[in-house]
Amino acid sequence: MMQAEASDSLLRREIGKIGVGTIAMNGVIGSGIFALPAVAIAQTGYFSPWVFILCGLLILSVALTLARTAGFFDITGGPVAYTTHAFGRYVGFQTGLLIYVSRVAAIAASANLIVSYAAALWAPLASGAPKIAAIIGYISIATLLNAVGVRAGMAMVYVISILKLAPLILLIFVGFPHIEWAGVAGADIPGTETLGQSMLVLMYAFIGFEFSLIAAGETRNARTAIPRTLVGTVVAISVAYTLIQLVIVSVGSDLGTSEAPLVDVAKRLMGPAGALALGLGVVFSVGGGSLTSLLTAPRLTFALSRDGSLPSWFGKVNEKSRTPVNSILFCGVFSMGLAVSHGFVWLVTLSTFVRLLSYALCIASLPKIEKTIATEAGQFQLRGGLIIPGIGFLLTLWLISYSTIDNFLIAGLIVAVGTIIFWSSTRRPSTPEKSAQRRTRP
Repeated sequence: MMQAEASDSLLRREIGKIGVGTIAMNGVIGSGIFALPAVAIAQTGYFSPWVFILCGLLILSVALTLARTAGFFDITGGPVAYTTHAFGRYVGFQTGLLIYVSRVAAIAASANLIVSYAAALWAPLASGAPKIAAIIGYISIATLLNAVGVRAGMAMVYVISILKLAPLILLIFVGFPHIEWAGVAGADIPGTETLGQSMLVLMYAFIGFEFSLIAAGETRNARTAIPRTLVGTVVAISVAYTLIQLVIVSVGSDLGTSEAPLVDVAKRLMGPAGALALGLGVVFSVGGGSLTSLLTAPRLTFALSRDGSLPSWFGKVNEKSRTPVNSILFCGVFSMGLAVSHGFVWLVTLSTFVRLLSYALCIASLPKIEKTIATEAGQFQLRGGLIIPGIGFLLTLWLISYSTIDNFLIAGLIVAVGTIIFWSSTRRPSTPEKSAQRRTRP
């Protein structure tokens, strides 16, 4: 812990409570809510709003658990710090690697999606060199914004947050009178397998709130600011998603095959102007998610370097911007590589599955943390002890069980590659100073 705190002291604490909520919100609200309502309708029809509620309850159990865990730490890395403390550096490294790969995959997926939407305005962007150039240009801009400093990156995140939320709120407001409450209340309940598969897909719209945990080393009063803000944000997003799905299934129950269900419903409710507003919302939503990912994902490689699990190059902090600039630039280049070599669906599948695995590891770390770190006054508490974490853990494993064999193979490959990287990094000769620092850690 002493080594981690020393490294984090180089970072500038620029993020407050509003920033925590904004990071969590942008991490969750991305491309998922603009595409997945149609999938939900196709699979569960008028029961789909209830599926969103169930997903919200599941993710809330995970968020409550991580909020409790976050109250014990104020260092960069979030889940990396939790699992390292509970299970050691190897598990901590693998947790960080899983989350990192999921975030880079999400950045790449977002870049693909935003360029695809832009292709509707300029056809050459649909393929070939123009598409690759647009993807690289988009990720480069987002990377440089975050490399300049946390303040610059957060300023852009705030602006995009307003632009992405406005059309969603407008859709709820205009569509609320059209909700068919009786149809939703009397909807047929799907079978367990259909429900599990639907929830696994829809969870992509809910994951990402853990972004606010990763940047704890750059958050003011992290132990108190993060937990309550995190839970409040997750609850608000879950309610908003349910209301959106109520509107979508009521106005567009025939849109199960639509690639842009929110845009189609907005056109029915508000005409071409509404469709344009929701279309712009997609662009800003995806853009905000990418900026947030590029703000937080590099902090994972910084944290792993800080702990000696990655080369020290990833832990270099720029003296002027006080940001982990090498980690940020590497993340940008890695994202570009994935974005130009894989499609949206493949990237989304990778991102969701490995994130669920990391959630399970984080939940499993709480009992050890509770036993070994003293609770402070005013710290976020969970009623019922480990009941909520236990429920969240079992539900997460239940969802993972509906994944395909390909998902498990990809995860196995990530772990295998990670093991090689960890082994080679930790076998490097340590300086006397680093060895002394590690001996002082609990």
